[in-house]
Amino acid sequence: MIVCALLCILFVALPKETSSFQQIYRRRPTSLTLPNRIKNYQRTELAMSSSSNSGKDIPPGTLIPGRPTWQQTMLRISDPKKSLPFYVDLMGMTLIDKFDFPQYEFSLYFLTTLPEGESYDLTPGTQDAHDYLWSMDGVTLELTHNYGTEHKSDFAYHPGNENKDGFGHVAFNCDDPYAATDKLVAAGVSFKKKPDEGRMKGLAFAYDPDGYWVELVKRSAGCGIKNYFNLSQTMIRVKDYKKSIAFYKGLGMTLVKELLFDDFSLYYLATGVAEGDTGKMFGPVLELTHNHGTENDEAFKHYNGNEDGRQGFGHIGFLVDDVYKACDSIREYGYGFRKEPDGGSMKGLAFAYDPDGYSVEIIKRGGIEFGDVKAESKR
Repeated sequence: MIVCALLCILFVALPKETSSFQQIYRRRPTSLTLPNRIKNYQRTELAMSSSSNSGKDIPPGTLIPGRPTWQQTMLRISDPKKSLPFYVDLMGMTLIDKFDFPQYEFSLYFLTTLPEGESYDLTPGTQDAHDYLWSMDGVTLELTHNYGTEHKSDFAYHPGNENKDGFGHVAFNCDDPYAATDKLVAAGVSFKKKPDEGRMKGLAFAYDPDGYWVELVKRSAGCGIKNYFNLSQTMIRVKDYKKSIAFYKGLGMTLVKELLFDDFSLYYLATGVAEGDTGKMFGPVLELTHNHGTENDEAFKHYNGNEDGRQGFGHIGFLVDDVYKACDSIREYGYGFRKEPDGGSMKGLAFAYDPDGYSVEIIKRGGIEFGDVKAESKR
């Protein structure tokens, strides 16, 4: 809570020469555990009762106004010349937009999976590309690069998956994880786990250039998706699944699937879809991993990816019609804000906390003026 309080103070009273947007992205110095056996698997309807350990008791189904839609997952990267080829050339994503802030020494790259055959002719960094980004229906992977990290041989972001880390991985669906693994290995990609290794056969975890885990998941047969890969998951660990699901359902997400095991459970949420087979979905799900019993330990807390020495994963983000009205409703949940809409010098942009202290960016649909250096259109 001390770290949270200090961050809130920073955003309220930033120096005039430093924007709140810069503070969110600023540079700071800096197991795979599969069950030995999975038994008593269940798929059940979720009982949506709320816990009272923290936050307020919000009626289940209370929807935050402004048509909230999941729009981004942010990861910090050390070298875009390595990360962009990995996600674009190998994983089939499209760079749809970028924001350059030379005055603050960082850039943002937004990538998404477009349906096979769909063309994209906007120039990233232009106002046209910005307009597309802030009005799109899909989900992007936002890669944040702080200038100079690519030149430091000893620099590394924290990819997660150590003790009490919250962020787990991103994932891509494919028809054949075995063939996909062979393809990536041939391209020089290293793996945490190949499909035929360990007790859990048929899925794999690759390393991206910064060491983030990238899961390869087999699609359901007959799904009709033609892409070799499509972005399919962001996984974060949660302390109390009831609170987390209530919060994200308030942000317009639907619980589409749940997998219940003896020691842990997985809950999959998505925007704009009904309950169904995640293997057939084109867009990604937010996978919430709950290790049973953490909700009963008052002192337990996951690292959220923004602590000194553990920075890597940054936040997830949602588009809304009106940031101020949405934040008035989010405030009722009682988890607080990292940055209020009028905090700091960047007005109309907010970062709320979810029940685990993960940062959730709230962005106006259609965008605002961010003060980036625009590119010229090539059309």
